[in-house]
Amino acid sequence: ILQMINHGVSSGALFLAVGMIYERRHTREISEFGGVTRAMPVFSVFFMIICLSSLGLPGTNGFVGEFLILVGSYQSVPVFTIIATVGIIFAAAYLLWMFRRVMFGPLTEKNRSLTDLDGREITIMIPIIVMIFWIGIYPSTFTQKTEKTVVALLEKAKAAQVAYQMEQQREFPVEAQVITDSK
Repeated sequence: ILQMINHGVSSGALFLAVGMIYERRHTREISEFGGVTRAMPVFSVFFMIICLSSLGLPGTNGFVGEFLILVGSYQSVPVFTIIATVGIIFAAAYLLWMFRRVMFGPLTEKNRSLTDLDGREITIMIPIIVMIFWIGIYPSTFTQKTEKTVVALLEKAKAAQVAYQMEQQREFPVEAQVITDSK
C-alpha cells in the first residue's frame, strides 16, 4: 500500500516536472536538452530529488516501499524478487542516464534562454519534496495507518492458500502427498 502512495507521489512529480520544462521548450525529446542545470538551477535540484526518489535512494519515499516489497517477496518467491531487483537496477540506470543527458553536458543554444522556476512553481514543488522526504524518513506515519488492512489482506491470502492446498489434496491425493513429502 505504501508503494502505491510512493508511486503516485514520485510519478506525479516526474510528470509535473516534465510539464514545467515542456512549457518552456515545447518538446519532450531528451536529445533536445543539455546543460539545463546552468539555465534552471532551482528546477534541477527539484528534478534531481524527484529522480532519486523514483529510483529508490535511501531517505526518500521510493526506498522504503521498494525495500518492504523486496524483503517481503523474497520470503515467498526469491526468484521473482531477484528478477525485480534486476529491473530496479535497469530503472536506476535509465533514470540516471536521462538526468545526466538533460541536466548536464553542453548548454545548447535553445536551452540558454530557459527561465528557472517562478514562485508559483516552487510553491507547487515544495509540498511534493516534503512528502518525498517525510515518507522516506518517517514511514511509520503511513505504515501504522495501513497496518490493520495489510494484516487482514495477509490473513485472507494465507486462508486462500490453505484452501487451495486442501482442494489440491482432495483432487490429487497421491501427487499432493509426494509434493508435501519432498519439502
